[in-house]
Amino acid sequence: MASIRLAAVASALTLLLAACGGDNTRPTAPVANAPVAPVKIGVALGGGAAKGFAHIGVIKMLEANGFEPVVISGTSAGSVVGALYASGMNAFEMQEKAVALDQAEIRDVRLFSGGVIQGQKLQDYINGLLGNRNLQQMRKPLAVVATQLETGERTVFTRGNTGQAVRASSSIPGVFEPVSISGKTYVDGGVVSPVPVDAARQLGAEVVIAVDISSRASGQRPDGLLGTINQSIAIMGQRLGEQELARAEVIIRPNVLDIGAADFAQRGRAIVEGEKAAQAAMPQIRAAVARVRAQKQQAANSAARAQLSQQQQARQACLEARSRVDKLRGNEAMCASSQ
Repeated sequence: MASIRLAAVASALTLLLAACGGDNTRPTAPVANAPVAPVKIGVALGGGAAKGFAHIGVIKMLEANGFEPVVISGTSAGSVVGALYASGMNAFEMQEKAVALDQAEIRDVRLFSGGVIQGQKLQDYINGLLGNRNLQQMRKPLAVVATQLETGERTVFTRGNTGQAVRASSSIPGVFEPVSISGKTYVDGGVVSPVPVDAARQLGAEVVIAVDISSRASGQRPDGLLGTINQSIAIMGQRLGEQELARAEVIIRPNVLDIGAADFAQRGRAIVEGEKAAQAAMPQIRAAVARVRAQKQQAANSAARAQLSQQQQARQACLEARSRVDKLRGNEAMCASSQ
């Protein structure tokens, strides 16, 4: 009977050894740096009417220095540039579109509504450039931020008609007609999110580069109705915008505050100022990316070490089981010879 019991135990331990696999006595190589995915860079492009051409210069310098954004969020003018970039255009292609842009292509004034711009031309212009692709069909994830007029809440569009979302995000109150989408009314996203840092984070950005071109109270009266309205909106959202900007890793502020809201003639200078500001921010961008990469590496190495520890524990259990099997087999042989 004792021999039978020993045989049964030995058989069970033998099955355990079989589950251990092949040669589990070989030591595991020490953990080197575990592979990690590239740092996910996002840009949050703020509103600022004609100042928005500066976004093109910023993107141009990011690409030139190897920091191509993989997710984009945009408010107002930032949503226009963001939509073009997310569609697959590079900075030089966007610059060509900007230089060729005629204001008449995007401005449809309602003569019997106090000169308010309808916005349909802007919607059609964007959709035409994008081949009528919806937001979810962009080559890079895109978030367009607008303000729901009924509640004052921030709305982030990531699906649906791209041109319509851009139109809603760009509908400056008093200048553009509010936009109706699915029974709700929307106006300029700058009212609640002048620079949409949080929207870029929601898309998965690990490093958010915020581009702030919003107007600030400078002690001088802005030119024209559009300039007055644009600065008023910026002042209203300034405190809220500062809180959101604080959640970005890098903030770029091109020197475009003196460019009028409707001064499209300054588009070339705005692009250059965007390039200059982005180039000046490169040390900060490199540091932010390196910091996040180091954090990802540390987390990956910790996970690899934990896995190695589990493997070592399993190997030790297999070695102990093998020792017990050898011992039991020896006892079983002794019992058989004594019978």
